[in-house]
Amino acid sequence: MRFIGLDVHLDFCEIAICEAGRVRSGGRVPTTPQGLAILANSLGPDDHVALEATGNALAIARALEPHVARVVVATRTELRAITEAKVKTDGRDARTLARLLAAGLLRGCWLPDEQTRALRRRLARRAQLVRQRTRAKNEVHAVLLRMLKGRPPVTDAFGKRGRAWLAALELPADERETVDGCVRQIDFLDGEIAILERAIAEHALRRQCGG
Repeated sequence: MRFIGLDVHLDFCEIAICEAGRVRSGGRVPTTPQGLAILANSLGPDDHVALEATGNALAIARALEPHVARVVVATRTELRAITEAKVKTDGRDARTLARLLAAGLLRGCWLPDEQTRALRRRLARRAQLVRQRTRAKNEVHAVLLRMLKGRPPVTDAFGKRGRAWLAALELPADERETVDGCVRQIDFLDGEIAILERAIAEHALRRQCGG
């Protein structure tokens, strides 16, 4: 049985192997599908692999899982030995991962299935778009404040009546450009959010129907 630590970077993974109580370097492979396939084919069904929770950790874990006994995506809390180290190198971090895994000190985080991962990505994307839309609306309200236009006479300044009121306001050319540009952004973001919400709803329906 081997315990393998991967120090993951954007372009490569640094490998360390702990076997029979001794730790050695395993070199590095590119963080690409081809590089991960080479790594996966070098692993055995009794091997255990650990890597830190990073942006590409789940994709790496999924590529390696079919080839090994277990893949652990360790949390930052579990990896204080790495994050608080005074001397940090790729090889040192990989060896620390391998040692912690061999000692049974890494439980790792839950690895969602691909459908759950897709739903999370959609929800995160929707939240990002909503924040962008809020910023655009706040920018319009900032124009109204600067120009002493007071509160809109409608509940929703970006509904049909509110937009008619915004369009009729007398504003300096640059402020008019800001308002009109923000309204166009809001329209675009509304459309993107609607697309995501349909996909999220379809996902929920499939789950309810057992699909």
